Amino acid sequence: MRSPAAAIAWEFRHRHRWGFVAVAGYLVALAAYRLLILDPGTPVSVDDAEQLALTVIAPASLACLYFLVVFSFGLSGDMAARHSLYPSRMLALPVTTSALAGWPMLYGSATMAGLWLATRALGVWPPHVDLPWVWPTLLMAVLLGWTLALTWMPYGLPGLRVIVTVAWLVVVDTIVLLALHFEASEAVMIAILAPQVPLAYLAARAAVRWARRGEVPDWRGTLARLRGFIDFVPRRQDGFPSSIRAHMWFEWRLYGRSLPAAVALLLPFELALLFLADAATPAFAVYVLLGVLITPPVMAAFAAPRLRAYGMSQFVATRPMSRTALIAAKLRMAVWSTGAAWLLVMVAIPVALTVSDTWPLVIERARRLSDVIGAPRAIVLGLLVWAMLVAATWKQLVQNLYISLSGREWLIKASVFATVMIIVFIEPVAHWIHGNGDVQAALWNALPWIPAVPVGVKLSLGAWLATRLHHGRVLADRVLVTAAACWLAAVLAVYGVLVWLLATPHIPRHFLMLLAILAVPLARLSAAPLSLQWNRHR
Repeated sequence: MRSPAAAIAWEFRHRHRWGFVAVAGYLVALAAYRLLILDPGTPVSVDDAEQLALTVIAPASLACLYFLVVFSFGLSGDMAARHSLYPSRMLALPVTTSALAGWPMLYGSATMAGLWLATRALGVWPPHVDLPWVWPTLLMAVLLGWTLALTWMPYGLPGLRVIVTVAWLVVVDTIVLLALHFEASEAVMIAILAPQVPLAYLAARAAVRWARRGEVPDWRGTLARLRGFIDFVPRRQDGFPSSIRAHMWFEWRLYGRSLPAAVALLLPFELALLFLADAATPAFAVYVLLGVLITPPVMAAFAAPRLRAYGMSQFVATRPMSRTALIAAKLRMAVWSTGAAWLLVMVAIPVALTVSDTWPLVIERARRLSDVIGAPRAIVLGLLVWAMLVAATWKQLVQNLYISLSGREWLIKASVFATVMIIVFIEPVAHWIHGNGDVQAALWNALPWIPAVPVGVKLSLGAWLATRLHHGRVLADRVLVTAAACWLAAVLAVYGVLVWLLATPHIPRHFLMLLAILAVPLARLSAAPLSLQWNRHR
């Protein structure tokens, strides 16, 4: 490379090109919708808050979060570790510390500023909303700068990085929300944000300097008495009762904490919106809570690529463990990761509702639902939705194990790119269906039989995979029979709950059975042992 700037730019462009392509694809789709689908001269009006959130706010927020992770090198290390997240291979480059800290911050700030400007120009905003151009661009630079500084710093305790980063970003977010609430002018917002940019750069530069020196404080000795309370996974020096427990510890340390860390990073920003809710907008508090509840499944979809990125390397695939033990360790790790993420959610929601004084708004909406469908059904519906969200979080983590266990880098990257593109294009298609009455009528008439196609494909693939597992001696017959019985019991349980909750003369029973079959994973989990065998025999 001719210069440090070009070398660092190549680092981001080469390693994350597909992510940048996906974000660019979203912006192209947004521009196409704005310029081609909407009739010229038609006034743009998005009074529906859900539509605005799905078309602009949610995709742009996910892209912003992705850029924060990319430019802070969050995908290259462990957020819960004590050492700096700045890659050690880059710390040894013959360039100055200022360049190592400055160029990622400059590239990231320019990228995030471009994201905001493109979203501001191409987004379908309501006509009565007067969005500024300058200070949100500056806010992007501030958020990125402090994220870089706080993630590159070494810490004396494991997990302290997540707490400090979230706390400081909450402070910045609170300042912005208060300024918006009191209708501060753009000059005031610039005065608040502008001084933070050089301060964030100086902090990031200091963090890189400490990382190059190898300075990592260790405060664990002062908290030795608390180790037994905070270590909920076995420690290395204690030994392990079985190889599965040892490998589960390895999987947890490798990527198990990614999902809880991502959820912890987003929760304060989402729950801070509750302070904007009042008696005049009770539905807003409900929408915020719904957004919080779907955060773990959504973030699991983005944590799963991290799981696939590490995949099943040859180092792991050659271990003297059976295929069943290797896969079981991954499944158990996913349970721990899901439980940790949802524990954060279930603790944060009551605290946020209490602090923001929005409990009465939520209770009133719950009472209305109870009056309509009855208290028992309302309670069961709430528990069912919660169980489905927890199961969806775990399913997002494990349903693509067959890709990671293959060990093929090209397949892993292609699956990540395909997932992002599907997420990007789902909303425009849904919006097109929402605005087309003929399409809605056709889909509504065919709704009872639409799930029959994916169910047929799923059962056919499951039968073919079971045959391959049996003839290839990949799994024992007893394991296959037990797995089939457990899957059938899960389907019947889900079907029974759906019948009790939703069965009416307008909803046929076979439709509920099809939904139950689709809800329980089968084919992709069954493909995991075959994928691991393919990896081990390449």
